[in-house]
Amino acid sequence: MDASLAVQYVVIAVAVVVSAWVVLKKQFPGPLRKARIALALPLLREGKPGWMQALGRRVAPAPQGQADAACGGCSSCGPDDKKA
Repeated sequence: MDASLAVQYVVIAVAVVVSAWVVLKKQFPGPLRKARIALALPLLREGKPGWMQALGRRVAPAPQGQADAACGGCSSCGPDDKKA
């Protein structure tokens, strides 16, 4: 296998992984959040090396406020406060 074919395979693999990540974020935000929490918690445990804790903080999703907890956090539902 020559080098240009290997580079082509690597580029295609990266494109597929990025595509899958975008689809997961758009279509399945709840399960993706749970998976990120499940991955981050073991890395953030007390006694782990600093680089593992840093990786865990990077993998962990941003905290959600109580108002967003009911539906997943788009903040676009509910009654409209504007008077017509």
